[in-house]
Amino acid sequence: MQSKALVSEFIGTFTLIFVGAGAAQISGSLVAAALAFGLVVTAFVFAYGSYSGTHINPAVTIGLLAGGQIKLGDAIGYILVQLIGGIVGAATLFYVLGDSAGAMGATVPAAGVGIGQAFVLELFLTFLLVNAIYHAAVSGKAGDFAPIAIGVMLTACILVGGPVTGASLNPARSLGPALFSDAPTAVSSLWIYFVACPLGGVLAALVHKFFASDE
Repeated sequence: MQSKALVSEFIGTFTLIFVGAGAAQISGSLVAAALAFGLVVTAFVFAYGSYSGTHINPAVTIGLLAGGQIKLGDAIGYILVQLIGGIVGAATLFYVLGDSAGAMGATVPAAGVGIGQAFVLELFLTFLLVNAIYHAAVSGKAGDFAPIAIGVMLTACILVGGPVTGASLNPARSLGPALFSDAPTAVSSLWIYFVACPLGGVLAALVHKFFASDE
């Protein structure tokens, strides 16, 4: 496994959490948070895509593994550095924010949202993101515009899902902030994002395989 790929995944995930969760916590604005996450992904796909593909998300890595786009050993390495990057990014954000860290932009189901509802939403939104990655980037259909398509999709998913579940779509995005959050259910809700999001990625791989079978 190339060290450059792992470093790219670490830096990308660190930045995603530091900037995205930071925007969510500091601004308290759904639009600001959605744009922060979407723009970071877009920028890093352009910047580091040639090194690692810029997954910066275990659900994306698992989705691409299910579609045969990455080897198992490489996928394990990616996921480990993504989770570490998310934790370090959140720890750095926690230190910088100090007494104003609060909920740390953690992803938790909103009041009145059931476990099943949160699970289905996170699964479907992650499916949409990984589906965009497959059809825009993996297939090469979007060419040089693939990073924009992926970033726009992530932004759109956060805009619709943010008020309901926090719109994680990414276990690393949920893990880091949860460990430093004062939100009561941040840690206990983690299993939703660790199960639903990878399943959404796998579903996207199956759908891509269906479409690719006729090409």
